Amino acid sequence: MFQRISNGWSLAKQSWRVLMLDKELLVFPIVSGFCCLLVLASFIVPLFATGYVDVVLNDGQISPEESQNPIAYIILFAFYFVNYFVIVFFNSALVACAIIRFKGGDPTVADGFRASMNRLPQIAGWALLSATVGVILKVIESRSEKVGQIVAGLLGAAWSVTTYFVVPILVVEKAGPIDAFKRSVSVLKKTWGESLSANFGIGFISFLATIACFVPIGFGIFLAFNEQFVLAGALVACGIFSLILVSLITATLNSIIIAALYLFASEGEVPTAFDNQLLKQAFVNH
Repeated sequence: MFQRISNGWSLAKQSWRVLMLDKELLVFPIVSGFCCLLVLASFIVPLFATGYVDVVLNDGQISPEESQNPIAYIILFAFYFVNYFVIVFFNSALVACAIIRFKGGDPTVADGFRASMNRLPQIAGWALLSATVGVILKVIESRSEKVGQIVAGLLGAAWSVTTYFVVPILVVEKAGPIDAFKRSVSVLKKTWGESLSANFGIGFISFLATIACFVPIGFGIFLAFNEQFVLAGALVACGIFSLILVSLITATLNSIIIAALYLFASEGEVPTAFDNQLLKQAFVNH
C-alpha cells in the first residue's frame, strides 16, 4: 500500500514535469470552463421555468411536482448532453496532446482541437450515454429523499470510477460509448491501485495549495473589517485567482496521469518524460 502511494506521488510529480513542457495544455480546461458557463447561461431560462436550476447549481432535490413533469426531464437531459459534450471535447483535446508528448512529439493546441474534431461521433455518443445516466440517477434520487439519495450517490460514484479511462480510449481507440465503457473497466482493473494513489497525491497537493489560497482571502476579509478596502480587495482577488489556477492545474495533471496510465496499461509503452522503472514498479503486482 505504501509503495503504491509512493508510486502515485511520483506519477503526480512527473505529470507536473509534462505540464511544464507543455504549459499550453492549461488552455483546454480554461476554455472548457468558459464554455460550460455559456451552456449554463443558455439553459438558465428553461431551467428556471422548470425549477431545475437548483438541481444544476446546488445539487438540490426535485420536488414531487417537478418529478412528474416530462418537459423538465427533457430540458435537464439536453443540458446534461451539451455540458458533457463540452467537457469531453476539451478533455479529449488535452489527452491527445499529452499522448503526443508521451510518444516523443511536441504538441500544439491546434493538435488537440484537431484530434477532438476527428472524434466528434465518439464524443457525442459518450455525451449521450452520460446524459442518460445522469437523468436516470436524478429519477432515482427523486423517488425518495433518503434512500434515493444514497442509491443515486453510490451508483454515481461507481459510474465515475468505472469510466475513469473513457477519454483516452475515445482518443486512441475511437471506440463507441459501450465499448469505451467496457475497455475503461478492463484498464481500471490493471491500474486501480495506481490510479487511486496518483489521484490521492494530486488531491493532497491541491488541498494544501487551496488552504494556502485562503490565507490572503482571510487577511483581506480582516482588513475589510478595518476599512482598508483597497488592500483587502487586492488580497481577496489574489486569493480567488489562485484558487482558480489551482483548480485548472489539478484538472490538467489528472488528465495527464490518466493518459499515462492508460498508455502503459494498454500498450505496455512507457511514456516519454515518465520514469521507466517507476511505471514498471507501479504495475509489478498486476
